[in-house]
Amino acid sequence: MNKILKALGHAASILACCIAWSASAQNALPAAVNTDPAQARPQLPEPANPALPTLLLIGDSTVRNGRDDGQGKGEEGQWGWGNPIAAYFDPAKINVVNRAIGGLSSRTYISGGHWERTLPFIKAGDVVIMQFGHNDSSAINDASRARGTIRGVGEESQEIDNQLTGKQETVRSYGWYLRRYVAEIRAKGATPIICSPIPRKMWDADGKVGRGKADYAGWAAEVARQEGVGFIDLNDMAARKYDELGREAVMKLFPLVTPDERVHTNWAGAELNARLVVAGLKALRLPVVQAAFSAKAAGIAPAEDERPVVDGAKVRGDVPRDPALPNVFIVGDSTVRSGGSNGMFGWGERIAPYFDTTRVNVVNHAIGGRSSRTFLTEGRWDKVLAQMKAGDVVLIQFGHNDGGRIGDPAMKGRASGKGTGPETVEDVKPDGSKEQVHTFGWYMAKYVADAKAKGASVVLLSPVPHKDAWEQGRDFAAFAQWDAEVAAAGGAQFADLTMVVSDGYRQLGAPAVAGLFADARTHTNDAGAQFNARSVISASNGLPRNPVAPFLSSQGKAVPPAAAPAGQARQ
Repeated sequence: MNKILKALGHAASILACCIAWSASAQNALPAAVNTDPAQARPQLPEPANPALPTLLLIGDSTVRNGRDDGQGKGEEGQWGWGNPIAAYFDPAKINVVNRAIGGLSSRTYISGGHWERTLPFIKAGDVVIMQFGHNDSSAINDASRARGTIRGVGEESQEIDNQLTGKQETVRSYGWYLRRYVAEIRAKGATPIICSPIPRKMWDADGKVGRGKADYAGWAAEVARQEGVGFIDLNDMAARKYDELGREAVMKLFPLVTPDERVHTNWAGAELNARLVVAGLKALRLPVVQAAFSAKAAGIAPAEDERPVVDGAKVRGDVPRDPALPNVFIVGDSTVRSGGSNGMFGWGERIAPYFDTTRVNVVNHAIGGRSSRTFLTEGRWDKVLAQMKAGDVVLIQFGHNDGGRIGDPAMKGRASGKGTGPETVEDVKPDGSKEQVHTFGWYMAKYVADAKAKGASVVLLSPVPHKDAWEQGRDFAAFAQWDAEVAAAGGAQFADLTMVVSDGYRQLGAPAVAGLFADARTHTNDAGAQFNARSVISASNGLPRNPVAPFLSSQGKAVPPAAAPAGQARQ
């Protein structure tokens, strides 16, 4: 009898496994097939080396489709971008773990127990990317999948008797579920990143691929702003790429055997989306991710840098309004001057009210996309020098475009060397010409020496911080230190603008700070530019010898000096 009972028990175990496997397999099938997310227990990968940091992915079938094997159809099967993205990372430096599940929404990934199964694999230092939305628009309560969420990002809820599970359930908004993921990831000491859902293969009346800014893509961006977390706008990036490729080429990114398929890409489409996510990750500049990219990722530019660098020769620099007056020259990159492009403004464009323009000219020579290196090599600095005279003041802020590896095409010839020394690195350009690239400190020291030779005073400003790098520690520590060293050695002054702005952000709080930016993490909107302009004046007023003090308006004189120690790089 015992043998019979054991046999029956063994058979029941096998049957249970078969049921679980069947439920897993159904994730890859059309939405009409009944799938109970509370019962499905697909086999999901785990970190290969728990001692390494992990890049963990959660989401739906556009991230991991079915059993992640293309349904046995090779490259023409359905693939999520979470599979090909692994090749862009060095497995000796980071685990890439794709725990997305087809057919689920932001709600059912939790209610089905899959998030509970995933949380134990997340540890301090890890990064988690979430991409939901495609299935959140489904019915909130039905006998098929019951996976929909309340539209929007609010706190409203709906009590239901779930027709699929037979249980009572409180259903929340799409934004509410994303916020829960963010909170629980942060509680683990890991970094959450929100990714907007890939666009559908659909075109509007103007022939453009439809965007989701009015719904899930827009709501994903809103939650990222609310929570102050990194955001990858895959929806917009992919849609722009589709528009660039054209309809015929886009059709080839989806399974040709199912021409009506509008959501799930083939391998080529998944590879394209993976590259876009990598570009988004590069723009976020998370150290643990930056250090783990493989050689395959080398040619991918950060998402925010995909815009062409404007030809400096075609950009007219400012001219002093009254040549008889002294000048305050402003030199820097797009965080200093963006010109309103895509709603972006730099602090140099909003600083004039702090000066008495009857006594001084405010001359903004900053130009987007420039580094300490290229502002010099393109001849922009020569134009400033041509206008400069004794008694002038020069405010200089570089650093945002100076990072990266010299010679990397993704850096677009802008990277400078690290440090303040005299060493150089040879950079071979695409046309075969060669350039001896100096250190960041060398370029800054040249600006100081040239300006002082003209009889002008110089203030070196450390870069304004990124949106996601001010809450803990400090941003641009190395550049601030190099600026401070150059200023001390060359007779200039240093103002730690990074920390002055960061301290101001802490007083405002993350939700308010998120509203000061026009993009994912770098460029401010009009309100942000005004905030940073006031911070520049505050930093200047805190200097032991403030060279702009004689030229300030009553508004500028009223700005209290920054509490941060002037003339030193705060660590």
